Parts: sequence; structure tokens; C-alpha cells
Amino acid sequence: MGFSRNNLSAINFSDLTFDNRFIEALPHDVIAENYPRQVEHAAYSFVLPSHVCAPKLIALSKDVAQLIGFSHQDIQSDHFPDIMSGNKLIEGMQPYALCYGGHQFGHWAGQLGDGRAINLGEVKTLKHGNFTLQLKGAGPTPYSRTADGLAVLRSSIREFLCSEAMFHLGIPTTRALSLCLTGEHVLRDMFYDGNAKNELGAVVCRTSSSFIRFGSFQLPSARGDVELLTLLVNQCIKSDFPHLLAKQSSELSKETGEFNPSLYLEWFSEICDLTCSMIIHWMRVGFVHGVMNTDNMSILGETIDYGPYGWIDNFDLSWTPNTTDAQGKRYCFGDQGEIGQWNLFQLANALYPLIENAEALQQLLNDYALNYRQQWQQMMASKLGLKAVSKEDLSLFVELEQLLALVETDMTLFYRQLAKITVDKADPKEEELYALFSGCYYQIETLNEGYHEMFNSWMNTYIDRLKKETLTDNLRQVIMNEVNPKYVLRNYIAQVAIEAAEKGDYSEIEKLQRILMRPYDEQVEFEHYALKRPEWAREKAGCSMLSCSS
Repeated sequence: MGFSRNNLSAINFSDLTFDNRFIEALPHDVIAENYPRQVEHAAYSFVLPSHVCAPKLIALSKDVAQLIGFSHQDIQSDHFPDIMSGNKLIEGMQPYALCYGGHQFGHWAGQLGDGRAINLGEVKTLKHGNFTLQLKGAGPTPYSRTADGLAVLRSSIREFLCSEAMFHLGIPTTRALSLCLTGEHVLRDMFYDGNAKNELGAVVCRTSSSFIRFGSFQLPSARGDVELLTLLVNQCIKSDFPHLLAKQSSELSKETGEFNPSLYLEWFSEICDLTCSMIIHWMRVGFVHGVMNTDNMSILGETIDYGPYGWIDNFDLSWTPNTTDAQGKRYCFGDQGEIGQWNLFQLANALYPLIENAEALQQLLNDYALNYRQQWQQMMASKLGLKAVSKEDLSLFVELEQLLALVETDMTLFYRQLAKITVDKADPKEEELYALFSGCYYQIETLNEGYHEMFNSWMNTYIDRLKKETLTDNLRQVIMNEVNPKYVLRNYIAQVAIEAAEKGDYSEIEKLQRILMRPYDEQVEFEHYALKRPEWAREKAGCSMLSCSS
């Protein structure tokens, strides 16, 4: 397919190799024109990014650029902002938008698709496999419905920073390569309250080995298009789960064939495990995705689509950062594990025509629930510095969450301070413990007699439990600090960077990049970035609640 037009030309820019295996293996939309419509019997539509008037690179992840294969000369080139905003293509790129459906807030929404994301192409690397480069906010596609397909600076900064923050926290995620201003303005009503205003337009280039979602399989299945469903599943396994195919091939004769219900079940089982592990990581660091619709669930178990996400400041299992979900709280912090299972159930329904074994699928969903409970307990043990989980520890974990929720207690600070408790020589005194945790409370005057009783009881139980461990205080602190981050992308910190960038100052973005690359280290020179949320940010827009609007 050609891409010649006056404002978009393919250039010889880099040594990158594009193999575009996805579009070569799967059927495309036969209509070439770019207008909103239902797209059937196709996995994607070819579409070009919109031209922007003045692209400007304002942030870059150098390690992602190196991972993909961009050279220093590439990044410094005058062409780089044009490529990362969609004005120009590198030779071999073939832009397209994915077709998929999904459940949104528990209801089937039908066709959704890449409404403001355009995949530029797949880069093939020798050491790290394939990387799809995807522009978010690059203009309308056939899946944009009534929207413009664009993005604004504030949401683009949040996506860029959080993608990289999550990676350095050790959490599966899509990565962010670049952030560009477009030189144009985008009209947005942030809270859907009739107060729309023009905001700075921006484009993020993000990358993953695959952007296939649960909804990619749901849509053809819902339409009864088993042929497309089969092609999608088989290609996904070949591209992103080749180890399963290799194992299956060694066990089957050529007459039996490689793709069969047994392989599909094993694939689904791995998706369950990946999804479980990802959500456990979210719970470990206090991340709330905010909009866990099935079209926002990666088949690879990666965190994807950073919209109205948030980080837990004061511990609250019922908190959601999403204004759209403020009443129902479907996607609140404490329910993310259960929602993961619900989403997997929808995926199982979509895959049923290829497997036709409801009992086997249900067993894997039951295994997910058991696996989640076990991993949650092990995660809590690691956060508390315990080497193994005993039956008695479950009450310790549950009572700790009750304690943290009784008064407004900063989750991130509390666990970092907890690592400082010492029991090698003598038990800490009560006044020492209160002094240790005093900086964790948002309203210290609410620490009433009932709280003191619960605090003392839990601390005594915890200290007694530590004495049964073989770790020294110093070693336990090191281990705890490797799973309990000191620095997370608190909403108010991101908002400060956004407001500075909107005035043309991008230094805070760069500083946060450096800090968030080492989230478990002390970094004493950045200590103030680890403090609890300031009171001015409690109700401030962008610091507490966010909408699904870009």
C-alpha cells in the first residue's frame, strides 16, 4: 500500500527494520477512505496520521529509543519530531488502526477500535524481538466515531511519565518513547460540565510487542466471525506466545496439527496468569487503573491505556480516580483483582467457539481466583518483610488494611517507614513508633483512642511475628525497600509538571523521569517528592479525580 501525499513522505532515516508481521498475516479493511463506520471481517484499517503544523519534541525515553534501535543521530535529527508526531514516515512503516470491541463499565459496547491511536509499524530487533510503534493522539481513524482522534498535553504527559514509572517499578507495561507538542490546539471539556476550552495538542509514541486486547477477540466472536477469530488467535500465539507453539509442536504429529483446543486452553491459562501477576503488582504499589474495560486489557498482561489512573495517597480500597466511576466505583482500588477475573470470563466466552469446553475454561477462571489470593498473600508478606506466609499471617494482613483505612494514612510512606522498625536488640517503644509514622497521617488529629488501641495491637503482633524470622533488621529493611517504592507518580506531582509544561517549562518532566527511574532508592536530594500529598491538592482538578476525557 502506498502513502504518497504532499505532507507525508517516507524517508530513509534509520537502520530500523520493519517486518509488519501483524498486517501481513491478517485481513484489512477493504475501504481505503478514512471516515467513521462499522468495519467487518478485518483486523485493522490502513490509515494515515493527521498532519500537524509545528511538531516539537519535549520529552524522550532514551533507553526505549536505544532498545528499539534509534541512534543518537536519529534522535537529534530534524526529522525525528515529524516522525514521532506522524508528519513523516520511515521507509517500511505502514500505518494502521486496530479493530476491536469491548465491555465498558460492564456493558457490551460493540465495535470500539483505535479511535485515537495509529500504529506506525513493527520494528524487528535482533536482541529484543518486535516493537510496534504507536502514536496516541495522531488524528481520526474509522473507529473514532464522533471524536477527533487527538490528545491534549496534560493527558499525554501523564501517559508518558506513568508508562516509564511503571516499567521502573517492575510492573508489566507498554513503554513510552517520545512526547511531542503538535503546535495546535484541541477543544476539550475535561469534566463534561459544559466548560470546554482549547488546550495544547500533543502526541505520545508508545511501544509494545503487541497492542492486541481482550476486545480484539471479543468483536469477531460476537459477530460470529469464527474465521477472523481463528486467524487472530493463531497469529497472536505465533507472534507473542511462540513458546507454547514450540511445546505443542513437539507433542503432536503433523497429522494432528498445531492449533487445537488444547493449545488454546494453554494460551488462555497463560493470559490468566499474566493478568493476575500484573494486577498484584498494581496492588503492591498502590496503582489504580481507573478504567478496566475489556478493550483496555492487554493480551500480554501489560498495563495499557493510561487514562484516568491514579495512585493511592491515603489508603482506601474503595477509591477510584475516575469521575465517570465515582458513583458505582466498579474499578476501585480494592476490586481490581475481581474485575480482572470478570474480564477474563468475557475473554473465555469469546474464545469458546475455538475450544468448546466450558468446564475447562471455568476451571482456569477458578484457578485465577486461587492464584490471585495466593499471590496477594505472598505480596503482602514481602511488603512486611516476611519470608514465608503462615495461616496466622492472613489476619495480620487484613487487620493492617483495616488500620490503614481507619484514619487517612499514606500507603507509600507507611510501608517505607515500616521497614525502619528494629527488633534485633530491643522492642521499639510506643512513643518511638508514633514518632516513626507521624508523617504518614493526613489528619493527625483524628488519631483517637480507638485508633491507638488498634495501632498498638497490630504493632505488637507484627513485632512478635518479626521475631520468628531469621532476617536481621538491616537485611529485612533492604528486602522491604525493594518491593515498597519510595517514589511513585502521585497525581499532584504529575499535575505540577503539567502546569509547568503548559507554560513552556519542560524541566519538571525531565526531573521526574530521572527520579522515577530509581523509585526504590533513597535519592535524598529529591526527598520532597516522597512526601505525602499536600492539602492544597486534596480536591484540585488533576490531583484527585480525572475523567475519561483526553
